[in-house]
Amino acid sequence: MRIARFSHNDAIRFGIVDEGELVVLAGDPMFAGYDTTGERVPLADVALLAPVIPRSKVVCVGRNYRDHAAELGNDVPAEPMLFFKPNTSVVGPGDAIVLPPQSERVDFEGELAAVIGRIGKNVPAERALEYVFGYTIANDVTARDLQKTDGQWARAKGFDTFCPLGPAIETEFDPAGDAVVTTRVNGEVRQQGPISDMIFSLADVIAYASAAFTLLPGDVILTGTPAGVGPFVAGDTVEVEITGLGILRNHARNA
Repeated sequence: MRIARFSHNDAIRFGIVDEGELVVLAGDPMFAGYDTTGERVPLADVALLAPVIPRSKVVCVGRNYRDHAAELGNDVPAEPMLFFKPNTSVVGPGDAIVLPPQSERVDFEGELAAVIGRIGKNVPAERALEYVFGYTIANDVTARDLQKTDGQWARAKGFDTFCPLGPAIETEFDPAGDAVVTTRVNGEVRQQGPISDMIFSLADVIAYASAAFTLLPGDVILTGTPAGVGPFVAGDTVEVEITGLGILRNHARNA
């Protein structure tokens, strides 16, 4: 089932994607279930929004693909390397990524994202996927120069608009499968790699993270990026595609 969050007639609503239409839901399905209103809206008539706005946090995993760690000259971590992006960094499909004047190099990082659907603390890895509501696409936008000079990643990863999510949440997706992450800039493939190349699986990441802090419904977990990350500039269009999840497309502009 594919679930979209959308704006239509000045209202923000949720719907189940059914070919070219949205079956409108009565409320947020994460909390209200899948009761429908009986209304159907053409996809062409709506503006898709970020499929979730985390009420608490975006949890990210750094250097979770060996080739990506190597391309930046880093060692592979012995345990998941976690960091946060603020929920104010989240934008949706079609929204602008605003390039801050503080940075001279902003990079794309296409990633698989998981949306947490229930409260999780000390979750065992063998049950971890039971806590996932669904899956979507993320772009872990990074001010690479600030990441290097700051010594920690909060500012470099956390600017407003630095966490595009979308286009929808897919509830039936195998994070251990053979899906491929592909990132394009202005139609040119810059990044491509299978999610099976992750060092730490999503289940392991959920277990590791929940041992430190409680995961809440609506929290988003970004699972790391394959090799091939690189810069983009104002005027560029960045597309992240994951097999079975669609395409997340955003354009870049200066602040």
